[in-house]
Amino acid sequence: MLCFSYPLFSPRIRFPGAIPLAALLLTGCAVGPDFERPVTQADAYTAKPPPAKTASAPVAAGAAQSFARNQELPANWWTLFQSPGLNALMRQALAANPDLEAAKAALRQAQEIAQSQRGALFPALDVNFSPARQKISPAAFGTPNGKNTIFTLYNASASVSYGIDIFGGARRLLEAALANADYQRFEMEAAYLSLTANIVTAAAREAALREQIQATRHIIDIESRQRDVLKSQFELGGASKAALLLQQAVLAQTRATLPELEKQLSQTRTQLAALAGRMPGEPLEASFDLASLHLPETLPLSLPSALTAQRPDIRAAEALLHAASAQIGVATAKMLPRLTLSASYGTESVSFGTLFTPATEVWAVGANVLQPVFHGGQLLHERRAAVAAYDEARARYRSVVLQAFRDVADTLRALEYDAESLSAQADAEATAKASLNMAQDQFKLGAINYPQLLDAQRIYAQTHINLAQAQAARISDTAALFQALGGGWWRRAGNETPEAARGAASNSMEKPAGTISNNSVKSAAVPFRSPARPAPTLSRAEPKQ
Repeated sequence: MLCFSYPLFSPRIRFPGAIPLAALLLTGCAVGPDFERPVTQADAYTAKPPPAKTASAPVAAGAAQSFARNQELPANWWTLFQSPGLNALMRQALAANPDLEAAKAALRQAQEIAQSQRGALFPALDVNFSPARQKISPAAFGTPNGKNTIFTLYNASASVSYGIDIFGGARRLLEAALANADYQRFEMEAAYLSLTANIVTAAAREAALREQIQATRHIIDIESRQRDVLKSQFELGGASKAALLLQQAVLAQTRATLPELEKQLSQTRTQLAALAGRMPGEPLEASFDLASLHLPETLPLSLPSALTAQRPDIRAAEALLHAASAQIGVATAKMLPRLTLSASYGTESVSFGTLFTPATEVWAVGANVLQPVFHGGQLLHERRAAVAAYDEARARYRSVVLQAFRDVADTLRALEYDAESLSAQADAEATAKASLNMAQDQFKLGAINYPQLLDAQRIYAQTHINLAQAQAARISDTAALFQALGGGWWRRAGNETPEAARGAASNSMEKPAGTISNNSVKSAAVPFRSPARPAPTLSRAEPKQ
């Protein structure tokens, strides 16, 4: 708890007890802990540094990739894939995606709630005008046989009340509201990042599916021609009926895989339409294949120490931790005295025409001090619950940080190993294709039997599909790296750097570091400045329950 003093006595205050009341208000305390940002120590993402360059392959999405350490991420990182169709779809999605619109609306709501909470730091002024027709019984004045009186009473008044925030409960509520606004801001950034990454991943999946469908159709064409050759040989007596039936079965089996691939492609297209804020029946102009997506060859890799400031999910978890810290102060302030000053000035008259004359003037000045004494342990347990909520938020923050570093580490390894896998798949596909061409020629000449040709067909079919999947995996891995590193949201117009954004809420409250334990709250001997108070003079104090 931090205590400070500020002047409240003014020579203009003229009512009995003003000096003792001013003396009582000379000291104000902001109870509860002051938020301390968690510090994460990490020197590297992985135990083994990533290679200077990944493997390469002479196919689409097969370029070698290198990592530019400590390089800033671009805000519009998806433009590195050099796909006009992807860029156009991204613009449509960012303008019409309902989830992103909902996140923006939630942010506006949280910001307005935080602004409304600032009102608790200022006096409340109200004006009132109330004409009332009344009948008074003379029995109320001890004359039961008197005559009833009927009259109209006009009242016009202004009243002001001010809850003195002696122990900082209102400021802690404001601090929590500002932290919740930060949480919604980073939830919006997380929705933005998730949307853009999902679109790139879906585009890569569409490209892979188109390649697999094209490869399957090519294999169907090869197997159809082979069936025709076997049919001619069977009619001439050069092939058995069993060989012809087996080839027809293989052809039918290959054809059966095509509808499933077409279904997956259709589902991917409707997913892209939904991400872009369109109905499934609306046409989607953008279409993707592996040739239209250029793999970025240089990938920015920020320092591990910067990750906690860049990841929106970490920043959102930090904001929740901040709000939980502030709620401890709110719960503590409820256990301490509360002081409210009030005053009213107005006029009352039984005639509207005599309002605002000196004879009808009424006024009142007062103060109210409330000290909770016994609530059955409610306030104590509420404070303990607030401390437990902080401990929960702290553990969840730690979990989010660990998951974030795991995401980056897994993605870096995926980029390395998937590049090697693509290189191997490209070699396997090229070898399988050459083997199939040779087997077809040899089979026509009778140099090999049909089972050998069938094996060559199966190997080529599988390697071609595996190659398309490996190409899509490299594109998806690249998008995953940008997502794992935070997506460069701070480089968009209107956003601050991660460090500046991290300090925005705390700068508005100017809160120093503090520590929390399950049993007690310790505070640091550093200044606390409220938005509505002058600079404090410090002393230490800790409320007792």
